Amino acid sequence: MKINNVGYLLKEGIRGIFLHGFMSFAAVCVTVACLLIVGSFSILTYNVNIMVEDLNQTNEIMAYISDEGEYQDEAVARSVGTQINTIPNVLNARFVSREEALEDFIADHEGDAAFAGVQASDLRHRYVVTLVDNRLMRETDKAILGIPGVAETSAFYELADGFTTIQDVLQIVSIAVIAVLLVVSLLIISNTVKLAMYDRKDEIAIMKMVGATNGFIRLPFIVEGFTLGMIGAALAFGIEWVMYDALVARIAEVDGLDLFKFVPFETLLMPMIVTFFAAGLFVGIVGSWTSIRKFMDV
Repeated sequence: MKINNVGYLLKEGIRGIFLHGFMSFAAVCVTVACLLIVGSFSILTYNVNIMVEDLNQTNEIMAYISDEGEYQDEAVARSVGTQINTIPNVLNARFVSREEALEDFIADHEGDAAFAGVQASDLRHRYVVTLVDNRLMRETDKAILGIPGVAETSAFYELADGFTTIQDVLQIVSIAVIAVLLVVSLLIISNTVKLAMYDRKDEIAIMKMVGATNGFIRLPFIVEGFTLGMIGAALAFGIEWVMYDALVARIAEVDGLDLFKFVPFETLLMPMIVTFFAAGLFVGIVGSWTSIRKFMDV
């Protein structure tokens, strides 16, 4: 295809946007709305997933060291931690001596007369074990319990399973919502281009009869769909950025306990640019291409 022909076809594609101004405006608005919902839901899912991961890391396994024989000696009790740390799924094993355990116990039961006489010797050395993947808590707990010197373990499987379920549900719902909204955007742009082609079907038929190639006919409509998709993606990205920063700033003002920790938008900048660009490209080009196919057989 000659360069001057390409220029003509690109110009025709841009002209088609203004020729069907209302439908083009509607297509951009729907694309912006869908991408905003997709982007917002994706960011929310990402942040909630991080928060759940942080909470999940607080769900630890408590490994109690035997208080019999040589393990009563603190140095020997500390040596057990070396073996715990060799277990593949263990992120960290923090040693807590009897004395430290007593301090924590007193702090938790301060003012309770029933526990006034508790001494350090009544407690056991222990390890607080955090895991890489809490999905494997049962297997890791069993491995820790099998280490010589570990008398007992305490782990909250139900809590770990609950966090895992939340993460799985978020991923499934996120994928479903994103897929539905992309299809909606695709259909809107497809109908916009289809309307333009109905208005120009006689012109397309004449072009076919005088020997115009399918590529020559398709390009203006693909340019139109691509442009609509990119305009929608650019507007949606800018609005998403402004809304996210404003929302995070507002939450920070009212969240005195710092319960909600959102990542800065700059951290998500490149993934969001790629996502919005790809989504705009997809709904624009694919929407146009699918609309054109039925008009090529004349």
